[in-house]
Amino acid sequence: MNASALPPLSPRAGEATPVAAALVDPPRRAATRGGALDLLRLLASLLIVVYHFGAEGPMRIERFGQVFSRGFLATDFFLMLSGYVLGRAYGASTLTGRISHGRFWVRRVGRVWPGHLIVLAMMAVLVLVLNALGTDAHKPSRFAWDQLPVQALLVHAWGFNSDGWNLPSWSLSALIVCYAVFPWLWRAVDKVRRPWVLPLIGALAFAVCEVVARTVFDHALSDLQFRFGVVRALPLFILGVCLARAVEMDWPSEKAARALLVAGCVVLLAMQPLDRYALPDELIFDLPCLAAIAAIVLGAGRLPVRHPRAWIEEGAKLSFALFITHIFVGVIYWSAVHKLIETVPIGIGWQWLMWLASFPIAIGAAYLFHTYVDQPLQDRLAPWLRGKR
Repeated sequence: MNASALPPLSPRAGEATPVAAALVDPPRRAATRGGALDLLRLLASLLIVVYHFGAEGPMRIERFGQVFSRGFLATDFFLMLSGYVLGRAYGASTLTGRISHGRFWVRRVGRVWPGHLIVLAMMAVLVLVLNALGTDAHKPSRFAWDQLPVQALLVHAWGFNSDGWNLPSWSLSALIVCYAVFPWLWRAVDKVRRPWVLPLIGALAFAVCEVVARTVFDHALSDLQFRFGVVRALPLFILGVCLARAVEMDWPSEKAARALLVAGCVVLLAMQPLDRYALPDELIFDLPCLAAIAAIVLGAGRLPVRHPRAWIEEGAKLSFALFITHIFVGVIYWSAVHKLIETVPIGIGWQWLMWLASFPIAIGAAYLFHTYVDQPLQDRLAPWLRGKR
């Protein structure tokens, strides 16, 4: 394969995306971390990496199962979880006025934008170095310089064309808009007095956006181009907010929540062997998967975390770093691997071992970025973001 060539990120890719307030650590609340939602958050971030690295092995891994081509489902989960996490963490504060709309938006943007900008700058330097060494890393479709500014400003999901660089960051761009409307969304759902109505409101928001996507953009909502990511993200975010408000009203019961969690996992797994594009309409696949993801978020969110696991909590904290760094790490690693394969005869077994090695390398790089770059930077920014300086 071509040196440094990562899989072409199709509109269903990383959507991978990863992501989101769900990728960002919410304020610690008692008995909420180290449980099912954190574990699912970690697994979803790993699925995104598997998806993006899937074409770099000796053969594309989706040949072994359709599930490996479903990175977009992890994005659906993250976008929905973003609305849920913010509702649970900040809903009450926005209602009481403890945090203003403007200050809330600044905090959320301040949490995702600096790390994104650092990784994007590292990627630009990497492309310059690889070009200077005479490689073909600078592909017009992947590293076009005229697309760098809109990604740096995190506006590339607002209708601007940007089909390269750190493309999974489209979800962060879309969520910035979701952050802006969150206080109004929460005030609206707070007026609903019957909790079972809230998931229906979220489903209605999705249906409206689905009609808009098919009418205006001539695509299913999940197949929209990344530059229309706001349209894709908003209904999932709204659904997550609705689920958070329902849980705050102690709905459903814990028994029903367990049933929802199990049923959601069963349905989601049962759908994976199906070929989405062989069905008469994508919605035949998308709607059951979306309902299953919503059931998982609602069920796992409603159940108390009675036995938190530190390793799950720490793994979940790496989700944001893994999301924004794995493409950068992949460019370096796969450029070296494919150059080596072109130069030295390497057996198929060793090629699979090198493919498997990419995952601990990506996780290790994410740990280093989180520990020595992102977290120290957030510690420095915290007083300003909280308005104490």
